[in-house]
Formats: sequence, structure tokens, C-alpha cells
Amino acid sequence: MIAATAFKGRKLALFGLGGSGLATAHALLAGGAELVAWDDNRDRVFEAKADGIPVADLRTIDWHDVTALVLAPGVPLTHPKPHWTVDLAVAQGVEIIGDVELFVRQRRIDAPDCPFIAITGTNGKSTTTALIAHILSQAGRDTQLGGNIGTAVMTLEPPKAGRFFVVECSSYQIDLAPSINPSAGILLNLSPDHLDRHGTMEHYAHVKERLVAGSDVAIVGTDDQWCTMIADCLERAGSHVVRISKRNVLADGYYADGTSIIAATAGKTHLVAELAGIATLRGAHNGQNAAAAIAACLAVGLSEDEITAGLASFNGLQHRMQPVARRGRVLFVNDSKATNADAAAPALASFDRIYWIAGGLPKDGGLEPLSDWFGHVAKAYLIGEAAPGFAATLGENVRYEITGTLDRAVAHAAEDAANDVHEEPVVLLSPACASFDQYKNFEIRGNAFVAHVASLPDVTMLVDHQEA
Repeated sequence: MIAATAFKGRKLALFGLGGSGLATAHALLAGGAELVAWDDNRDRVFEAKADGIPVADLRTIDWHDVTALVLAPGVPLTHPKPHWTVDLAVAQGVEIIGDVELFVRQRRIDAPDCPFIAITGTNGKSTTTALIAHILSQAGRDTQLGGNIGTAVMTLEPPKAGRFFVVECSSYQIDLAPSINPSAGILLNLSPDHLDRHGTMEHYAHVKERLVAGSDVAIVGTDDQWCTMIADCLERAGSHVVRISKRNVLADGYYADGTSIIAATAGKTHLVAELAGIATLRGAHNGQNAAAAIAACLAVGLSEDEITAGLASFNGLQHRMQPVARRGRVLFVNDSKATNADAAAPALASFDRIYWIAGGLPKDGGLEPLSDWFGHVAKAYLIGEAAPGFAATLGENVRYEITGTLDRAVAHAAEDAANDVHEEPVVLLSPACASFDQYKNFEIRGNAFVAHVASLPDVTMLVDHQEA
């Protein structure tokens, strides 16, 4: 745990007592802060109190001597309207921050020069974060991985010289981290998302820009207009900008040319890495992820040889285009994290012959955004509440059957794929749906897929299904 000594002896209010909120509360108490915490969920309040955290309804406290409000990232700061605690803090001129800001301030106190890589973007940030941490660890660096990827940042080991931090940041976390200053900051891409919490695309982009604007090296994907404008703006302001692209040749920066990652300086190029044969880094989207990871690792002092070794041994992000098993020529891929059509697109684009398991709790837009990739689908196996609607969309364009449940879908897809003469048929779970009709979350759904695959005869597992 990181003890947050930056607020030692000062009174702080904290709102939000979920997993990261509890971790933050303990970090503040360990650092000597005078803390009072609350949550709209009374069960969480009782649990926090039992865990030794001082609690009180923040409507009843004296805000005049409160130094800061520490807000959980899931609590609205501005849209659709500020949370009531935000109104109270603003009325008294109290600073509003989050756990990433606490980490940033503690790093500044304990080890301001320890390498800190922060990653954000609408898509791909979790894979890029995991890839960077893997490369660093494989190269023998003391590496801490956390943030939005699932490990609360204040539960990591404390900053110290030579310790590397790799932190995934959501837009909510960046909004609550006004002084974020990574050694290398990555902004992968921007497309409309979370606008219910940011109001407009302009505000969403402005929040994301803060991460790279404060970075020693700003690594920015330039395959969309928003990020290109941000890169141009940062360069005009004198920032050190490294551009990356998955589709365009760059005069300066890192770009994907097919499966090759090319480094360019003043128009001169050289091959940095070759992704062909790395099953966990298939697809153009992973060209962008790899280019960003390479740029970040070089920025914090790794050699190209260390980086290419790390790329080659990357096992992938769990539940994100993760190869989990083989049976003969058939590859089984877990992409349970694809909870909407846009998230499923990279997997459908990356494989040529797919036995596709899709469905669950449907989201707006259905499958229509994936129509460009229907030609890659040999047959679809539809599960959950979305099955009838998905069947109507697929119509006569794609063969399908409504299997209803995941176990039946795995069994039928495996049997059909085994009879396919293609060089590498793929049984792909990429639901394009939320899981909540049948599973508590996408992780449990993905683990169920792995377990069903493991139960097939003559299958060779590529992951430990007992730990999945």
C-alpha cells in the first residue's frame, strides 16, 4: 500500500466506498490524514466503519476546515449534474481530487524521478497497459501495474527510485487528477464514449488531453481527428510529442506497416519489431497498441532488444482476444471483454474463418456496425436475450443457430469448426453484448467459456483454466 502522506494532519472528506474508495481511505489514514468518509450506499458505510474507517454524513460536517474532497471515479463530477458532495465542496472552494492524484502527489514526495507511464484512450488502453507492464517485467524492471485496469493505484508498492509504475487511467480518473505528470503519457485514440458523464465530445477530449499535456513525453495516436488535433496543439505548445499510427506512414514516430512496427525519424525508417507470429498481438488495433508500448518503453530507458523480447512473450490480456486453447487446427479465443459491437470489431477483423459466439444483454446499435466483417463468419451461435434480435440482423447474410446458452454454443461451434478445411478455423467468443442476463460480469462469462473449452476432448489448453 502507498501511504498518502501528502495530506498528513489535514482534514479530508472522501466519498465513495467501493473497492478503490476503501483502498484510498486506508492509504490516507496510513499517511496521517484526518479523514471522514461517506457513501450513498449505507451497507458500504457500515462495512467501512467496521473496517476502521471514520464515517459521517458529509452533509453534516463543517466544510470550512476541509482541505480536499477525495471523490471515487464513478461519482459524477460535472455531468449529468454534479454529485451533491461536489456542490458542497465547490461552495466552500474545496479542491476535488481522486486516487490517481494522490498517487501523483506521493510520487512527487517520495521518488519524483521514478518512471511513471500512464495510458488512456477510448479503446485499447487495457491491452496496452498490460503489454507495457509485461515488457518491463520481462526486462527485469521492478514494475507496478494498476489503475483502471483493476488494481487500485493506492494498493501498489510505494514509489521509490528505480521502481516503474504503469497506470491505466479512465477519463473519470484524469478529471480528478489535475497535476498528473507521467514520464510517458499515452493517448491512443478518441471516439464518442461516456458523453453522459462529460456532456460533449469536446469536453471528453479536453479531459483526455490533460494526461498527455502533463507528460515529459506525450505519445499520441493520430488515426482520428481528435487525437491529431491534440498532437498538433501539444507540439505548438512546445511539448515533446511522439506520434503513433496503425494505418498511416509517419515521417516521425512509430507506425504499423502490416505486421511490422516501423520507427521514423525525419523520414528515415528502421524496423523496430515484427508482430507476425505473435498470436496475442494480431490485428491492426494491436499494431497501434504495440507501437505505443514500444514508444513508452523506449522513453523510460529500455533497449529495442528488451522490448522485442517482451513483445514475443506476451500472453495477452485476459478476456481480450486471448488465445485459450487449440484442438487440432482449431483455435479457441476468449474475447468476452467485447461488450458492444465496436469492441467486437477488432476480433472479427483479425481472423478469416470464424465460428462466432455472440449475444447476451443487448446494447444500442446491435450488430449493424459489424456488417463489414460478416464475410469472416462461417457461422454464428447466438446466446442470451440478444439472440432473436441478432438473428434478425444476420438474416441471410450469415449462417446462424440460436443455441441459447454458452455451453451449447461452445459444443456446437467446436464440432463445426473441427469439420472446416480452413487452415485455422477460430471459435471466437466475442459477444458484442453485456453479460448481465446470464453472468454477473464479462470476466465470469469469459471464465465459463474457458471452462467449457477445457472440457472438450483432445483439447490443448494455452491458459490455466483452473485459474481463469
